[in-house]
Amino acid sequence: MTSTPPSAEAAEFAGRTALVTGAARGVGKETVALLHARGARVAALDMRPQLASLEQEFPGVVTVSGDVTAEETATRAVRSAVDAFGGLDILVNNAGRTLNKPVTRTTAQDWDSVMDVNARGAFFLAREAFRAMEERGGGGAIVSTGSYASTVGLPSGAAYSASKGALAQLTKVLALEGGPLGIRANLVAAGVVETDFLDTFRPDSRAYLASFADAHPLGRVAQPREIAEVLCFLVSPRSSFVTGAVLAADGGFTAA
Repeated sequence: MTSTPPSAEAAEFAGRTALVTGAARGVGKETVALLHARGARVAALDMRPQLASLEQEFPGVVTVSGDVTAEETATRAVRSAVDAFGGLDILVNNAGRTLNKPVTRTTAQDWDSVMDVNARGAFFLAREAFRAMEERGGGGAIVSTGSYASTVGLPSGAAYSASKGALAQLTKVLALEGGPLGIRANLVAAGVVETDFLDTFRPDSRAYLASFADAHPLGRVAQPREIAEVLCFLVSPRSSFVTGAVLAADGGFTAA
């Protein structure tokens, strides 16, 4: 009896290695799940204790614990993926931090903490991934989880908007430098996503997120899997001629 061949979707990332940051929850975890289900060998980076459960939930996933703001973490995470799987084909720069404060109440520490995760950390990971891809002869895809705040103003979001704007510009530079090497770089400008992202900042985080539903023409906020699907598309062969793009997945928020 012959076995049934795997579906095209199940084999989409077969033989490819991905590193996902901010992987322990929300969009990051959903991205790990999709890549794993579609054949990728996945390394997952996060600093939260929930990271450990990924190895049981997704057999074969390699976990790396660390803070993305530390340069050493980026080097170690990329090296772990290369050592475990023989190379690196995909980086999903998903780790992020948010802040909701008026300009006059935003401290230097606030500014640094947001910029360190969203811009500095993303740069370190992209640089090390780029080096690993280049050393192997080129080819690969880098995608970052950005925000509509990178393209429109966001009241009480000076640090957050600036950091996501920096990430969008970094993406374009990576695309320009990576093009001759076959390395693509793109960014998903996400709308508001229903995750526990704000739980540590405000006790009413879920109600607060839900209050943004009417700001999206679709009348709701995004689910983590919806953003993960776009991230996966941008690192898949289906987007082979897409690079340097800031792709809105914001429910129409920026259409106006």
